[in-house]
Amino acid sequence: MPRPAEGAPESPLPAAPPESTRASLSPAEQEVRVREPAQSGRSLRVAVIGGGPGGLYAAVLLKRLDPAREITVWERNGPEDTFGFGVVLSDETLGGIEHADPVVYRALQDEFVRWDDIDIVHRSRTLTSGGHGFAALGRRRLLEILHRRCADLGVRLRFRTPAPPAAELAEAYDLVIAADGVHSLTREAHADVFAPRITSHRCRYIWLAADFAFDAFRFEIAETEHGVMQLHGYPFARPSPDDHPSTKHSAPQSRLGTSTVIIEMREEVWRAAGLDVCDEEQSTDQCAKIFADALGGRPLRGNNSAWIAFRTVVNDRWSHGNTVLLGDAAHTAHFSIGSGTKLAVEDALALAACIEEQPTLGQALSAYETERRPVVESTQRAAAASLRWFEELATYLEQPPRQFAFNLLTRSRRVTHDNLRMRDAAFTDSVERDFGCPPGTPPMFTPLRLRGLTLRNRVVVSPMDMYSAADGIPGDFHLVHLGARALGGAGLVMTEMVCVSAEGRITPGCTGLYSDEQGAAWRRVTDFVHHHSPGTAIGVQLGHSGRKGSTKLMWEGIDQPLDQGNWPLSAASALPYRAGVNQVPHALDRTGLNDIREQFAAATRRAARSGFDLLELHCAHGYLLSGFLSPLTNRRTDSYGGSLENRLRFPLEVFDTVRGSWPDDRPMTVRISATDWAQGGTTAEDAVGIARAFAAHGADAIDVSTGQVVPDEQPEYGRSYQTPYADLIRNSLGIPVVAVGAISSWDDVNSLLLAGRADLCALARPHLHDPHWTLHAAADQDYAGQGALWPLPYRAGSRKPPTGRTDAPKPRLTLR
Repeated sequence: MPRPAEGAPESPLPAAPPESTRASLSPAEQEVRVREPAQSGRSLRVAVIGGGPGGLYAAVLLKRLDPAREITVWERNGPEDTFGFGVVLSDETLGGIEHADPVVYRALQDEFVRWDDIDIVHRSRTLTSGGHGFAALGRRRLLEILHRRCADLGVRLRFRTPAPPAAELAEAYDLVIAADGVHSLTREAHADVFAPRITSHRCRYIWLAADFAFDAFRFEIAETEHGVMQLHGYPFARPSPDDHPSTKHSAPQSRLGTSTVIIEMREEVWRAAGLDVCDEEQSTDQCAKIFADALGGRPLRGNNSAWIAFRTVVNDRWSHGNTVLLGDAAHTAHFSIGSGTKLAVEDALALAACIEEQPTLGQALSAYETERRPVVESTQRAAAASLRWFEELATYLEQPPRQFAFNLLTRSRRVTHDNLRMRDAAFTDSVERDFGCPPGTPPMFTPLRLRGLTLRNRVVVSPMDMYSAADGIPGDFHLVHLGARALGGAGLVMTEMVCVSAEGRITPGCTGLYSDEQGAAWRRVTDFVHHHSPGTAIGVQLGHSGRKGSTKLMWEGIDQPLDQGNWPLSAASALPYRAGVNQVPHALDRTGLNDIREQFAAATRRAARSGFDLLELHCAHGYLLSGFLSPLTNRRTDSYGGSLENRLRFPLEVFDTVRGSWPDDRPMTVRISATDWAQGGTTAEDAVGIARAFAAHGADAIDVSTGQVVPDEQPEYGRSYQTPYADLIRNSLGIPVVAVGAISSWDDVNSLLLAGRADLCALARPHLHDPHWTLHAAADQDYAGQGALWPLPYRAGSRKPPTGRTDAPKPRLTLR
């Protein structure tokens, strides 16, 4: 079918079947209605709202799979209109395109600019990392290829024609694909069903172009009088002679090639620089001057370019009846991981495949969301990590150049130390040398000194409540549990939270240090560790449960009050952990505060006599001291409540008391919750202020956890999800930090350390799964140095047991 003329009037909608009153039908009735055309032998009629790459490619695939389908694409702009410049696609995405439509794939192959290097310019020094592999082409050229493919297949393209409302299209078509972008009107019209959550972020950015091709993907930092600005640049059109095919289409093309240039900065920097009052031409000129060195003095140009704040789009549902969201209408991910077009094209591939595979359209739309949602959520987590990194860029500028470059390259947590070594071993080796790694020593097996204690490696067995004590006394279980993990090679093994009083226990099974009998039992544990695992340090974590006490053992009902034998609770304010479930605590008065401070002092003295090497004060997870720090749990009106300075007052008094009771040569750390994951709670800025205060009072390191303060928290779970807070504190304040939170692999540990995001990494569940996690990590990396010594009785097991051969004869001959 020939493509209609540009600007042609909209064709009338196909008439809806008389019985079509979809809003009044049940889901099952809708399913029957939607599949009626296919069941009756008639091919699907498909309406596509939005003529971007995702919508066009979905139309191409659906038409190619069934040429009898009637497919119409509505695009409010003309075919030559586009926003932005270059598009980056991954090899994985290209592989999907190749299998689905070789015609489109070949056309793209002819246009791609490919490169392997990333250049990072940090204070006039350029550092290059290779082996990354990118492919890009002009967005306008991509659209032209898809326009032509649609025309060849008979897809009807309606340019300069706003689509009718999705609800109206849904009456007339069997399937409506809403690919109408980040500002989707379809999503807005049916917000009650899709339940979108849209978050605007703290940077402003603008898409521009330069008429020459960068040699590599380029990141350049400008430290201006107004603040830090960054340039993201990459080539998307190669330098070409006049007769190159890419010069024969309508996209502006330079003989020197063309590059996308994105300029980004924090909102306050953007305003301070006066860019908030600049038009497109003024903004373009200003940016060209600021990044004149990167551009070689060349100008920049815009394309309806404007300064915008990135918006992350998340939807609870992606389909409604026979209408489905695709691409930016369904989800967005920050441009710094080059994902927008990639995700939209992959959505189109998945949607077409599910429609082909499933017996009904309803099942196809459900399968599409089931398949794509985990992939998208993983990408959004990586994009969020990258976005936050650039938002906090100023905190990293004092890092050594190679560490800064490594930090930038691994910011999304998708590129890791091991992955980067495979891409560019020479670059990774240079970063390790700067970090201080002896030859053949992974970063995790370098030592760290805190006061008079030298840890042989950077791995910490995180505090884990075992709820297995009687009368607060650690028994054989604790000896075996902690002893086994000490034998497993970690540099530091931490106890669970050890309570400073019987009333300060979480459960009846919690350990304590409020009696000499308990102190003697702990001495048995520390003696075992020091004798049988020399070089491993053991630390104690002291805390008080506050309002979260007097509850059942975790496996009997976490945070549930005891059926009988409850003890009274105390807290910063008389607020129960869960109203109507947990008891209301007593708000501490001056006498109560003094008593608890002395309980901490007495427990500290017992801890010193028990032989612990390090002491950690627990000010996290909603327990007593954490309850003073969070504005959600501290509603006091005296000098211990209100401002952050006041909320810090009692935790700092306890810290000073503990530090004064603890031997001066032994280090002391503080665990904090850097966010409550709840509206109105502790902010990232608060967390930096809390860490700064404890460091000023003598804390040797801050153990940075998050949450567990209020029951209605909404954590952003994911791999290493808490580590950005440790990163922020370390690079804002220059103090050692312990990172914790879903760190599960030795590659993650090496990456965090080498990037300067952490000094120690604490792992909990991995050590429950494998008490010898650290030694096995050493074996996996072929490391056998002083940072991971196997106990003599275990040394024969330092190599993995042999397994059966799985290789097969390789084909040698081809017979014709």
